[in-house]
Amino acid sequence: MFQRTWMRALFAALSAVIIGLIVAACGSSSSSISAGQQQIRHVFVITLENENYATTFGANTKAPYLAQTLASQGALVQQYYGTGHVSLDNYIAMLSGQSPTSQTDNDCITYQDFSLTGMTPDGQAIGTGCVYPASVKTLPDQLTAAGYTWKGYEEDMGNDPTREAATCGHPTLNTTDLTQTAEAPSAAVPLGDQYATRHDPFMYFHSIIDSPGCGQNVVNLTKLTTDLQSVATTANFNLITPNLCDDGHDSPCVNGQPGGLTSANTFLQKWVPIITSSPAFQQDGLLIINFDESSYATVTQSASGEDLTFAGTSCCSQQPGPNLAAFPQSSSLLYGGITITLTKQSFGGDQTGAVMISKFIKPGTVSTVQYNHYSMLKSIEDIFQLGHLGYAGQAGLVGFGNDIFTNL
Repeated sequence: MFQRTWMRALFAALSAVIIGLIVAACGSSSSSISAGQQQIRHVFVITLENENYATTFGANTKAPYLAQTLASQGALVQQYYGTGHVSLDNYIAMLSGQSPTSQTDNDCITYQDFSLTGMTPDGQAIGTGCVYPASVKTLPDQLTAAGYTWKGYEEDMGNDPTREAATCGHPTLNTTDLTQTAEAPSAAVPLGDQYATRHDPFMYFHSIIDSPGCGQNVVNLTKLTTDLQSVATTANFNLITPNLCDDGHDSPCVNGQPGGLTSANTFLQKWVPIITSSPAFQQDGLLIINFDESSYATVTQSASGEDLTFAGTSCCSQQPGPNLAAFPQSSSLLYGGITITLTKQSFGGDQTGAVMISKFIKPGTVSTVQYNHYSMLKSIEDIFQLGHLGYAGQAGLVGFGNDIFTNL
């Protein structure tokens, strides 16, 4: 009797160790969410650029379709925050839970490999550079391993094949990223090319760009309409990236459009009804419209160009990660022939707000709970019952809850 009891205790202890090792290898274990949220099987994310909450959702908004029409159809998430300044570090956070390097924190002007020197206990890659080694996993890696599908839809990708391919488009490794600025329409490129690699986070992970499936999964936005025709052809996770004009980044744009929130609003008016009328969305979909970061900054003119100072406010006990120097920080970049000096008082991305639409959300819902990009990653992982990558597994981080999913 004593021997059998001892053996059962030993077996239980060994089982616990094995389970713990499996969880550690796959990311922290998924937190429990409501059965209603787990009914969601198709997630669509549209990420816009560089606007603060007050400008987008205030009384004088230039995006009334987003701020009024769409917000009234679902949930206005008032306290949604970016995780950094400028663009790329935010997109990487959404897809992998990784915090910035000094290069991703400044948009990786050179598309260079990440030099990995170690990993922190909470899953942060230590090192410098941009394109993470295959050992650093992403949400697409998790989805594929669990039998789910994913796609990235990139507006304008491949318009100029001398800059990037039409699928899985990125610069040659360790060369200058020519997509940092938009290309105007010309005889050679009639539509112009306003694709920006830094807004396409899939391109910063070797686990994706070295995969045979990259060419099938990261495609031009024009493919979305066809894919939405049936549930079977719609991916479980879809990240939709407008070009530099339609995401609001540029204003005015090289094609003569106004850009900013005006062009972003027009983009949403075209594409949101296509998404929300699709069979997959109607069946069990969730649409998230967020911004990478807030544009709120103090702007001053200098002899060489413009000086921008960002507060860098964060939420949700966000950590700066192991790779950044102490704040405040200053750096300079050349954009459109102007030298822009960026000063960041802290590491956050400031308040942007977000809108979410689903049959699981009552129209007119307003959430005042604080969330950020790591929260979004955690929430999507929870929906598909996956582990948590990087800072999506941070202790105490809150995923989207019943303050948003009010119709379960």
